[in-house]
Amino acid sequence: MRVVVVGMGVQGHKRAAVAGQEVVGTVDAFKPDAQYKRLEDVSLSSYDAALLCTPDAPKIELLSYLLSHSKHALVEKPLLADRSSDLERLLELAQRNHVTCYTAYNHRFEPHFMRMKEHLASGRMGKLYCVRMFYGNGTARLVRDSDWRDSGAGVLPDLGSHLLDASLFWFGKPRAPFRIFSASRFENRSFDHLAFGSNGELVLQMEITLLSWRNHFYADILAERGSAHIYSLCKWGPSTFTVRDRKLPSGRPDEDSITLVRPDPTWEMEYKHFKKLCETGAGNLENDIWINGVLADLGRQAVEGSV
Repeated sequence: MRVVVVGMGVQGHKRAAVAGQEVVGTVDAFKPDAQYKRLEDVSLSSYDAALLCTPDAPKIELLSYLLSHSKHALVEKPLLADRSSDLERLLELAQRNHVTCYTAYNHRFEPHFMRMKEHLASGRMGKLYCVRMFYGNGTARLVRDSDWRDSGAGVLPDLGSHLLDASLFWFGKPRAPFRIFSASRFENRSFDHLAFGSNGELVLQMEITLLSWRNHFYADILAERGSAHIYSLCKWGPSTFTVRDRKLPSGRPDEDSITLVRPDPTWEMEYKHFKKLCETGAGNLENDIWINGVLADLGRQAVEGSV
């Protein structure tokens, strides 16, 4: 497959490295080493797909251009729109032209994320009760120094979208609405620390922050017959997956753990997945429509609660 990479920042260079010799062009209006300034300058006959690694604002317009010209597209998360109809229009374009529009959530390809999904599908845990997830990094100062990143809802779309997608991956769409528990601007103009969740049959409790000076992720799932836990990601390693089988009426549970110390495999695995999707034109825009709606509602709640 022939691809162009649009946006040659950190993410763009990662995507280009994984795509390797399949990259036939790079696009960036502000990087002198990019081959093109505008996507429209690239001959449509020279590529099959684009990897969009741009800021959020131009994504909808760029995707509209690509899908209208029957080009596949991988776009970095989150894919946001002021109107859900804009995302629905992209979905219609992709389906009409039989091309893939795929929003990249690379954590789905974390070995322990996939292991968690398999464990949940086994039914071994019985009824699920409560999920706690935390995602934090220490980029508050970097975000504050960037006008486009330190705006809007801040950390919410950046890291919150990952946790919402993880919830979709493991459990499907929850029925209960999400609400903000706390929203803070400790160092930045935009929100740099939030807690939010959903109090449905399965309770979801999520916390995200730019103020975790050591990057960290965890997920704890509490259930009828035990619990399952992920501690850290491969890119921050070591990453551990633990299963605990409940002892009745009480007592120390039986415990199995798997710890991985390895380079991050998710970028390469996700690119292979994207190419496979392109064979059939499948995509994941339905997920984006839901995530966009939840993030928009949470963003309104956060702003109203902080005024």
